[in-house]
Formats: sequence, C-alpha cells, structure tokens
Amino acid sequence: MKSGQRDFTHHVRKHPSTSVRIALVLAGTVFVTLGVAGALLPVLPTTPFLLLAAACYARASRRFYNALLNNRLFGPAIQEWQEYRSIRYRTKITAIVLMAVTLTSSIVFFVEDNRLRILLAAFGMVLAVYLYRIPSRDR
Repeated sequence: MKSGQRDFTHHVRKHPSTSVRIALVLAGTVFVTLGVAGALLPVLPTTPFLLLAAACYARASRRFYNALLNNRLFGPAIQEWQEYRSIRYRTKITAIVLMAVTLTSSIVFFVEDNRLRILLAAFGMVLAVYLYRIPSRDR
C-alpha cells in the first residue's frame, strides 16, 4: 500500500469459491468501466456503477477494493455513501439536471407515443425526488 492511502481490507469478506470471486472481479471491472464512461457521458450515471463495483470487489479482492476506494476521483463518493449513506449536494444536483436534460430531449425528440412520454416524465420526477431526498452532509 502506498503512503497516504487508507487500508479498507476490513470491509472485504471474500467469497469462499474461487470461481465466484473471479466472476465478481470481472463484474466489478465492468461496473468500473461503466462508471468511468458515466463520468464522461451525460447519459450514464457514475456513482451507482461504482457502488456496484465496490460491492463486487468487497466479496472478491482486497487489492481491487482498496484501489477503488483509494482512487482520488471515485473513492470519496463511495466512502461517503458507505459511511454516511449520503451524496454530495453538488453531485446530487448534477445528476438530477443531467437526468432532466436527457429525459426531456428523449420526450421531445425521440418518443412519439404520448402515454410513453407521460410515463417517462413521471419516472423522471419520481427519480428526481428520490435523489433529492438522499441526505447530503455538505448542505
């Protein structure tokens, strides 16, 4: 472990099966890849994929789990959720705004059925309210 990094191995509870651990590392790596893509693309969320990756790594690999939680870009959001079940206020508002822009453009430009438009709008509103209600310690 490099100096200045924290050791999170006490969170790791390895699965007894080697094949399951391999599958979990592969799944975790796919989720990290999707999370990184989500950081670059407004359509994909980042944090949920990284939380899934952390859950996979926590059952499979101390090394991958520590690397993810010590990552300077993604580690703090994962730690915030694990320790306090909260999301930074700025992250929450950014997610809501990007989701609103994406859903609005889908409703206006791509969806023709009015029932589906209403369903998408309702889904977006419910999800926005849910996200907004998640606590933010920095607010």
